[in-house]
Amino acid sequence: MADRARIWLNTLSESQIRTALFPAPSQEDADRERRRFFYVPTDHGGLTLEQQDPHQRQLAMMLLATGLSREGYVAAAAIVGLENILDLYEDFSIQWDFPRGRDTGRYYLRIFGDPRESATWSWRFGGHHLSINFLVIDGEVAATTPLFLGADPASAPLPGGAHYAPLGGIEDLAFQFAASLDGAQRSQMQLLDRAVGDIVSGNRDRLADGDEMMVTRNLFRGKLEKPELLKLADGIYAEGEQQSGFTKADHRRMAYTVKPKGLSAADLSPDQRQLLQSLVAAASSGIHLDLAPIGPDRLAGMHVAWGGPLDGAPVYFRLQAGTEFLYEYDNTQRKGNHVHSVLRNPVRDFGIDLLKHHYENVAHR
Repeated sequence: MADRARIWLNTLSESQIRTALFPAPSQEDADRERRRFFYVPTDHGGLTLEQQDPHQRQLAMMLLATGLSREGYVAAAAIVGLENILDLYEDFSIQWDFPRGRDTGRYYLRIFGDPRESATWSWRFGGHHLSINFLVIDGEVAATTPLFLGADPASAPLPGGAHYAPLGGIEDLAFQFAASLDGAQRSQMQLLDRAVGDIVSGNRDRLADGDEMMVTRNLFRGKLEKPELLKLADGIYAEGEQQSGFTKADHRRMAYTVKPKGLSAADLSPDQRQLLQSLVAAASSGIHLDLAPIGPDRLAGMHVAWGGPLDGAPVYFRLQAGTEFLYEYDNTQRKGNHVHSVLRNPVRDFGIDLLKHHYENVAHR
């Protein structure tokens, strides 16, 4: 990973370096930028693919491949390519205050700390529907979350009746699991018969007990000032709220809590546990297995919470094991054809506490 980052940095011009390379991970205010992530079409921070020459773009993708599994890399590349399909679905009309609103070149890479000089550094790759965050401490990968993967459209037709659905396999596994449950188990898992309009954790750098779904306009970098952007963002939020029919009480019901909600893996039959095992493994599969925040065979403390129907979109579900593993999947927008998913480790996202421990130890050496 460090070798790939060094090779990429060595190809950049001075002006590119000023955009691509930021201060090292720390406990200071300067580290706030590293702990920001986005999944909406906004400035994610860093050097865009468009600002790089073809060789540099290839090197950037090679760095991306060091942190992701093969299926994770394929999903990420597919998500980037979906921008062209989404542009078609929107009649090439949505701009989001950019020259092109849906742009495969507007994916950003930024490195925090120079891996050519230090063994403690970080990197972030992100753009619309994609945010990948890695922290390296003393040469070892210490944090791999948040990892956001989205798809709009979630499924698009291909010749011969096939469909292009980068995240569809995860949703299929979730419905297979739901279909295996008896009535009592379904009642325990299904918090509401309607799905919340987005992932509940949003793009917060730290999660707190009781966090509810964020308002769309607050997911962007900085405050949206232009009336046309506010209208667009608020329209997305209003449409989701109208579709879900959510009340304040409903949002509280779906809020993130430190104590997991829903159906416990301890209350499943062996066959059902195997289905859940497959779902947890799929949810974690974007990152290399040895770097994932939880082993694919770990069900201890795992709970499944659900919002929406049990047999089709629009749907929301959450996998949670204590404060160490959280996966959210939401397919509600575009009438159930627009996915947001995120893998998080609430106590180790961005490696904030690990970094604090590292610098405390360094100070005492």
